[in-house]
Amino acid sequence: MRAVLVAALAAVAACTAAVVGIGAALWLGADVDTVGDRRFERKLRIPPLLEPRVDREGRKVFDLGLREGRTELLPGTTTATWGVNGPHLGPTLRAARGDTVQIRVTNSLPEATTLHWHGMHLPAAADGGPHQRIEPRDTWSPSWTIDQPAATLWYHPHLMGETADHVYRGLAGLFLIDDPQANGLALPSAYGVDDIPLIIQDTRLEDDGRLDFGQGVISPIGRLGDEILINGTHAPYLDLGHRLVRLRLLNASTARIYNIGFADGRRFHLIATDGGLLDSPEPMTRIQLSVGERAEILVDFEPGERAVLRSFEPELGTNAFEGRFSGADDTFDLLELRAAEQLEDAGARPRTLVRQPETPDPDQSRRVRRFELGSRDINGLKMDMRRIDDVVRVGDTEIWEVENTTGTPHNFHVHDVRFRVIQYAGGPPPPALSGLKDTVYVPPGEMVRFVTSFEDYSDPDTPYMFHCHILEHEDRGMMGQLVVTDGSGSLEHGSHADPMSP
Repeated sequence: MRAVLVAALAAVAACTAAVVGIGAALWLGADVDTVGDRRFERKLRIPPLLEPRVDREGRKVFDLGLREGRTELLPGTTTATWGVNGPHLGPTLRAARGDTVQIRVTNSLPEATTLHWHGMHLPAAADGGPHQRIEPRDTWSPSWTIDQPAATLWYHPHLMGETADHVYRGLAGLFLIDDPQANGLALPSAYGVDDIPLIIQDTRLEDDGRLDFGQGVISPIGRLGDEILINGTHAPYLDLGHRLVRLRLLNASTARIYNIGFADGRRFHLIATDGGLLDSPEPMTRIQLSVGERAEILVDFEPGERAVLRSFEPELGTNAFEGRFSGADDTFDLLELRAAEQLEDAGARPRTLVRQPETPDPDQSRRVRRFELGSRDINGLKMDMRRIDDVVRVGDTEIWEVENTTGTPHNFHVHDVRFRVIQYAGGPPPPALSGLKDTVYVPPGEMVRFVTSFEDYSDPDTPYMFHCHILEHEDRGMMGQLVVTDGSGSLEHGSHADPMSP
């Protein structure tokens, strides 16, 4: 009997040691640090501007083709990728407030997908959510009139259960909106010259160059890559010829959160968030972007200097364990900016930008809605395309309270509308959240309150989405549906519908 007990205790001890060893190995291998390791030998690729054609109705028509391809993501290997009008990523679309656009999206991929216009105010039937599936060899042609301020938006797939993989393969691009107010400001505006788009994504590749679709044994937020691509370019540099440069930052990763600043700690000025320009530039040294968020910053350069754009350890608000496996200990050198010996001086940056007359007023709110973000659910429910979760009356202003009830990082994105954060984690919003937003990070155990208005586009049959924009969470059901009605129907919260594609 004693021998059996000794053997059992030895087995338990061996198992415990094995578990501790595995845990230690996972912990030690969970962080990534590329600071000082990058040689910056590849010139930054600038996504081309897609010139539209004008049809007989005066619409600007953009033709987009979704296709397979091969791309050299890392030097020396080629990778099977997806892209828009090319093998990887897509062109930049640009339109002005008041333009009517039509976008013809032809799917030449081997499977269905969608294309969603993230941050765009538009009819639900043109939104590109899960209900607007584009089958292989089909073309989808939504049309709408641009009616929102100048902003940096983007497009990406939104297929139910497949969004993360489709974005990871390379389906993403920018959509820039212009307006007369913004055009009248003394801001850098030469696309690709002193107005630079930066699409930031992480990736992980197999030894033979194939995309690695796996994720860690412990993975609270999904797939985290160990290499960073900027506009699809690995370890890039950018030559600059201007003293004042505008960087348009987009976090187009599937899960990773970035805390962006410069290696030398230099100050920059935030001039725009998701929904457009701020009232005035905000000085800062770091800007944190969760998945889907955008920011525009102004940076000053001296002749001949070099500066490295870096992602520092993000402030996730998690415990040490959750944070470790969610990227909280990761640091990346992103891009080297190289100023010429002689720089063009466009004058001082403007002290004021634009007033936001369209900002919703919380005092005009007709309702407060509450959303609890669970592990992979919202208000205890997983996404059901047959269920309408919320019904909103057109023209109403509402306050939404979004609380992260877990210890895991989440963020929150609402289709169609922009919102103003009025309370963040128990206090006033920080400067980085002072502008109009459509996506916001919600720290574990904290609440974000924002005010928004549903101005037009009532449609009781076709829903918009609200969801966590960490794409693995979204794909696993952390998403809901809302419809905007004119109040004449009988559709209620929680009703079942069968919205159809247009």
